[in-house]
Amino acid sequence: MSVYQGKTILGFIPARAGSKGVPGKNIRPLAGKPLIVHTIEAARASGVFDCLLASTDGDEIARVARETGAEVPFMRPPELATDTARGIDVLAHAMAWCEEHGRLYDWVMVLQPTSPLRSVDDILGACRLMLERSARAVVSVCKVDHHPWWCNTLPEDLNMENFIRPEVLNLNRQELPVFYRLNGAIYLGEWEFFKKGSSFYGPRTYAYIMPWVRSVDIDSEIDFTLAEILLKGS
Repeated sequence: MSVYQGKTILGFIPARAGSKGVPGKNIRPLAGKPLIVHTIEAARASGVFDCLLASTDGDEIARVARETGAEVPFMRPPELATDTARGIDVLAHAMAWCEEHGRLYDWVMVLQPTSPLRSVDDILGACRLMLERSARAVVSVCKVDHHPWWCNTLPEDLNMENFIRPEVLNLNRQELPVFYRLNGAIYLGEWEFFKKGSSFYGPRTYAYIMPWVRSVDIDSEIDFTLAEILLKGS
């Protein structure tokens, strides 16, 4: 059993077989490896997980995950493998299985396979932040690509009057405050925090900041191409 600073940690990898944006993306080759393998290898190399568990409804995903070193002790039920299934319900199902089999952990880290550039350092950094801040949860973020103050909705006639607020209109990019977005790479929380379904964004949740180049979230063919370029250039 691996224990990180006195804490036992479950690494949880949700990997649904169906994907409309990029069919079969979780096992599609990326830089010579199935997509899910990048996440499993980084998780194993971090050395912090007592168990690395993948939840999937796909036989081929399960095979690849097992061969790479993750556990797949059950197949995800069909009702949790739809486009509308909530991630928190998928995690709750896996946690319930663990409890039924006497496998309890202090923390859970959700590692989505669609974030293949997440590094070992990111995993360790999130764990360190969790301890340093006595946090209940840590969520990874990165700086926004396009500043939200330069964005707005449009009316039906596409008129752009007041599209940009007057106080922002003449500001240079360097004068704008820094905004961050969720990047989907890491969700880390106490076991009881996840079990209670607590809001991620309460007073004891802290942001782990990742650089943009490690924050690609694969949801399209363009994302795949970008990740391939970044991986080959690293």
